[in-house]
Amino acid sequence: MKKIGLGALIPNGNKYHRNVDDIDPEFFPLYEAVKPYTMTNLERLYSLYKAVEYVCNRSLEGDFVECGVWKGGSSMMMALTLQKFGQTHRKLYLYDTFSGMTPPSADDITIDGEDANKLYETTEDWCSAGLTEVKNNMAKTGYPAQNVFFVEGMVETTIPGTLPGKLAILRLDTDWYDSTYHEMTHLYPLLEKTGVLIIDDYGYWKGSKKAIDQYFAEQNQNLLLLRTDEGGGRIALKV
Repeated sequence: MKKIGLGALIPNGNKYHRNVDDIDPEFFPLYEAVKPYTMTNLERLYSLYKAVEYVCNRSLEGDFVECGVWKGGSSMMMALTLQKFGQTHRKLYLYDTFSGMTPPSADDITIDGEDANKLYETTEDWCSAGLTEVKNNMAKTGYPAQNVFFVEGMVETTIPGTLPGKLAILRLDTDWYDSTYHEMTHLYPLLEKTGVLIIDDYGYWKGSKKAIDQYFAEQNQNLLLLRTDEGGGRIALKV
């Protein structure tokens, strides 16, 4: 199996069609390595890379969780960055159906007003990637297999039955209201103070935004959710 990551070359010139002068050069080999396995754009992956760097430099305790992994690209970015900083003791938890998107609810509408239910009915194998495929992709990073956990099924079913301990990074990318609210209810309390919360679709799927806003309103918390890119991703530190 061909391994990927830290030995890759930085591409010649700027093929990214944007200003990247303020991005760490060390990021680009990792980005090129995971790009075939993710729909996450450069800005969001760089935010994730910097989140891992932040956690490592602060020696913040805790493992990493991603809910909604598709082919594993974002988790691969976390794994490669952890290796860069020599912190392969951390556990990675990947929650997914590994069979595609779950049925949406009436709350799940895009910012442009498209109904997710109509898209769901007409889209075959929406974001489907099998467990074996994702395991093989993660193995390419060289991250210790004993520290990577694949939790298969709807998060509403697998959580809280399968839970990590302390968390340093919590990345949510299941899009829908029901799953996102369930994840926040059971996983956010495990996130360490000053740990990193990432919500991939806060600014695109209205159900995702509703779930996050509702959770924090119920907890009487006002978190600073910073926009990561023009697509509306959000990142925050737990206070």
